[in-house]
Amino acid sequence: MDKKEIEFEFERATKNTYRFQEKSSGEPSIGTLYVKKAVFGTKEPKKVKVTVEWE
Repeated sequence: MDKKEIEFEFERATKNTYRFQEKSSGEPSIGTLYVKKAVFGTKEPKKVKVTVEWE
């Protein structure tokens, strides 16, 4: 199974989500990531890491 870890930095908050921008030196794999605020509780995250796995 192959996998790739992608790091994102906080960009801004919207009404119900946090918006993150991919931290990439080349062409982005995902680009912009939106995550519901409820996932993080009351703390606004500065960075997130997403792992994508495929077969």
